[in-house]
Amino acid sequence: MNRVDEIEAALKAVRERLDAACRTAGRDPLEVSLLPVTKFFPESDVRILYDLGCRDFAEAREQEATSKIEAFRAEVADQSVRWHMIGHLQRNKSRAVAGWAYCIHSLDRERLIGALGRAAATALEAGERAQPLRVLLQVSLDGDPQRGGAAISDLEYLAEQVQSSPGLDYRGLMAIPPIDADPDAAFGELQEIHARLRLEYPEATELSAGMTNDLEHAVRHGSTCVRVGTALLGSRPITSK
Repeated sequence: MNRVDEIEAALKAVRERLDAACRTAGRDPLEVSLLPVTKFFPESDVRILYDLGCRDFAEAREQEATSKIEAFRAEVADQSVRWHMIGHLQRNKSRAVAGWAYCIHSLDRERLIGALGRAAATALEAGERAQPLRVLLQVSLDGDPQRGGAAISDLEYLAEQVQSSPGLDYRGLMAIPPIDADPDAAFGELQEIHARLRLEYPEATELSAGMTNDLEHAVRHGSTCVRVGTALLGSRPITSK
């Protein structure tokens, strides 16, 4: 099976799986988007997914993403394509990411909010962006700083900082379940945290939760976006540099 056929079959299977998960949870499949995670995979795989109808893609490292996006745009002139940043972001990469990211799923600290806000505002003024940078706050459900995410107790303050920052638009939460945790319990807690924050920010409806191994659990607990890489593209073809 060639690469195009391989990805096409995988995409069909994941879409069917997501549709089934939504129906089992009593939800409209249109409520949950599939976000292909293309980190570590070549730009040619992104173009295959694009040809198969995908218009949103997730990257995790600024340097890899920036070069991949430049290569993709050199081949595909389609303004509807949207790039998401889902990995840990350093402040000194804020300017570059603000130039191409539609949404950042992994914002988790105050100092990064300031850097991203300034970078996004500058990009808007320069005409490099048409809309504010959408932001999801990453929640730590286990308190492990090595895995990223803000403390639950800090979320309300961080959301307030995002909303008051020029160029940024607070849209919701993202989380990764703790290692070896019960996914239903983890996503259930995330759903409750999200509901509490929406009392203050009703427009922040997005909940980025669920990956290849646990998307059904995430959908059951309100996910609006599942981030899937392995089930679509297989194991990593290259190693992180």
